[in-house]
Amino acid sequence: MSPILTTLPSTDPGRILHLRDRQYAAELIATALLHLDLFSWLHKHPDATSADIAAHFDLAARPLDVLLTLCRANGFIESTPADQHRLTTLGREHLVRDSPWFLGPYYKPISDTPVVQSYLQVLHTGKPAHWQAKDDTHDWHESMKDPAFAQDFTNLMNCRGLLFGQALAKSLQPLLSDKHHLLDIGGGSGIYASTLVAANPQLSATVLEQAPVDAIAREEITRHGLQHRIKVLSADMFTDPWPAADVILLSNLLHDWDLPEARQLVEKAAAALPTNGLLVIHGAFLHDDKTGPIPVAEYSALLMNITQGKCYSHAEYSTLLDGLHFNIAPYHPTVANRGFMTAIKQQ
Repeated sequence: MSPILTTLPSTDPGRILHLRDRQYAAELIATALLHLDLFSWLHKHPDATSADIAAHFDLAARPLDVLLTLCRANGFIESTPADQHRLTTLGREHLVRDSPWFLGPYYKPISDTPVVQSYLQVLHTGKPAHWQAKDDTHDWHESMKDPAFAQDFTNLMNCRGLLFGQALAKSLQPLLSDKHHLLDIGGGSGIYASTLVAANPQLSATVLEQAPVDAIAREEITRHGLQHRIKVLSADMFTDPWPAADVILLSNLLHDWDLPEARQLVEKAAAALPTNGLLVIHGAFLHDDKTGPIPVAEYSALLMNITQGKCYSHAEYSTLLDGLHFNIAPYHPTVANRGFMTAIKQQ
């Protein structure tokens, strides 16, 4: 087994990852500021609800939620439990068009970039844009069917997955002492299964992935010398059955999907787990009141553009699990603005 799987770095690279995760955040604000003139409208319509905003601007629910979360996290708006929104002093002074301190011109140079144009599409349709807002590409979900793209994207995820997986394994170890088989759904290169198995000698794993990523996973698992403890199952996670396991890992997965698809995945997890089986949801979590953290709100803007999902909160995931007989534990932070929650199947 490769020793790198159990060797943790001494530093937290959260700032480095944040620079990449926030890649599209400024463009989303530019879209709201200059194309929608959202803040001027909110100034004239204080306490407007999300439904009011969606109706006036013809916006889809998922991207609007991401936009409002980003605005709250940055202190531009405040929201009530009744889902009413109004500008803060910061937003009123600097984001309203007729304010003497309006900063719209500062965003003008990026007002017509391909990313901003893609945001206009996503905000109105709710559908993901083309990868990196390029006209000659597909959205991320479709692009992953191309072997070259899948290899590059899996490498991208794998380089951060080593650290994320190590931190997750360290935090989960007490909960895995009596577990024997892990099912990693949409497990990419298998790096999370590999780090968890490396930290738990009694554990074996199955990585469920579709082609062409399944072949990449087999190569990576073999490179780490874990091919005898981790197998790769080539399958579609939505349409194919899931094998039995007493731990199911959904890592950086549910945030790629809107709520109906995310609910379908947790329903399949509930059906596959035995009594006392453990569900682990790992990724970037928003605060329950969606006021931040800023790095996660910015990352959610990126996800909203390129996938069918966004970042969710512990409360939203808990709602997804309603009625599925889980005992839900609190959120646990790990490293680089990531963390996890667990839920134990009760029957």
